[in-house]
Amino acid sequence: MSFDSRALTLYAITDRRWLAGRTLESQVEAAIRGGATMIQLREKELGDKDFLEEAFRIKEVCHQHGVPFVINDNVDVARKVGADGVHVGQSDMEAGAVRELVGPSMFLGVSAETVDEAVLAQERGADYLGVGAVFPTGSKDDAIAVSHETLCRICRAVTIPVVAIGGITRDNIPDLAGSGIAGISVISAIFAQPDAEAAARDLRQRTEEMLRA
Repeated sequence: MSFDSRALTLYAITDRRWLAGRTLESQVEAAIRGGATMIQLREKELGDKDFLEEAFRIKEVCHQHGVPFVINDNVDVARKVGADGVHVGQSDMEAGAVRELVGPSMFLGVSAETVDEAVLAQERGADYLGVGAVFPTGSKDDAIAVSHETLCRICRAVTIPVVAIGGITRDNIPDLAGSGIAGISVISAIFAQPDAEAAARDLRQRTEEMLRA
């Protein structure tokens, strides 16, 4: 699957802490029905075997709906399940090394907090950047705050698309207008909500309005 920047419009990242007895597959499917355009499997609490099994299940759901499926950090699992992409942070494997392992067919996302990190990631083969945290967030303990000015500078410094991440809610999406991003990436704004489908539908509408502003 070739990378399309429109997949970044509403990029949903999983977190099983809010399943409340539901399956991750059902929540992912609900998010996709609501308008999620890409799914990243990020389950830090799962062991290798369980993570691999979950990856196969979520990939099937995503591909049934024609939505790209991305693995967080774990290049080996991404290759084993035939994921569409892999996303790595600055403290994970270096982007160039990841690109060598996954080849040209799997797309590569890289987290960045500075212009220098963003430019280097692009040079090393990244297809898109995840930039944040653009707002305070409780989903990632080590998240570094990225100002609106820095977000804008990163978007201007690279030619690959940028997705904003970190503390994004339905209410602060308009604050991202004019930054140059291709979309938003959220965790709790979908998966911590009682109705993931309705939450995703609302976020998708608000994001598209912000991108047009």
